[in-house]
Amino acid sequence: MTPSALQAPAKINLLLAVTGRRPDGFHDIVSVAAPLAWGDTLCVEVGGSSFSVASDDPSVPTDGTNLVMRAAAAFAEASGWRGGARFSITKRIPPGSGLGGASSDAVCALLALNDAAGRPLDDGALALVASRVGSDCPLFLAGAPVVMRGRGERVERLPADAYRRMRGVRVLLFKPAFPIPTPWAYAMLAAGAPGAYVPAAEAEARLSAWMGRPRAQLRDLLFNSMERPAFAKYPALPVLLGMLGRLGFEARMSGSGSACYALLEE
Repeated sequence: MTPSALQAPAKINLLLAVTGRRPDGFHDIVSVAAPLAWGDTLCVEVGGSSFSVASDDPSVPTDGTNLVMRAAAAFAEASGWRGGARFSITKRIPPGSGLGGASSDAVCALLALNDAAGRPLDDGALALVASRVGSDCPLFLAGAPVVMRGRGERVERLPADAYRRMRGVRVLLFKPAFPIPTPWAYAMLAAGAPGAYVPAAEAEARLSAWMGRPRAQLRDLLFNSMERPAFAKYPALPVLLGMLGRLGFEARMSGSGSACYALLEE
């Protein structure tokens, strides 16, 4: 088959409230995540009976730990499909940035394979497979801003009014030279002082208050629990965001970092 090139968008977390640690070791969150009109490109060539992945970024693994490979294996198991594919990732989203690059690549692979196999999995089944691949994966199935709950697997689209307040907003992305591993960030949050977690009721109230005020600005929603451990280890981040704030830019870290973003006026 002719190879197809798919766009795998980055995401930013406008709200990320970590509400507590679960018995399974994951964390519960209340988050608003929005895809960007920018990201990786995944080239998919269906054929054969096995899967392989390559990338122009030598830091990206090409074995079974790559989320694209995990997504392909999970799809084959869930659908019973016995085909194969070669994947090639053109990386623009830096690893360890909190922008969801690996998860977005994985969902692109999942959707491409489902199309190639004749769509044996419906939306619900795709969401279940995506949640097994990674906590951030289900949000990329929506193709629009979403609210995430649980460990990220419970996803719902934002109401139309809230979506309109986000659509077309310009952001400046920036990332320091260092990555921040997500497992480390959550471990530091769990080991932090009392008050590191946001009560679930407080997080939901913040979200409801923003959605219930049609004139509320996007900056009124911004919050990220993960800034606490990241800023403690990497003081350059709060210094830089503080400088941007004094210049009038609303800036936050995305996900567990280290990438940050600033909202831009027209």
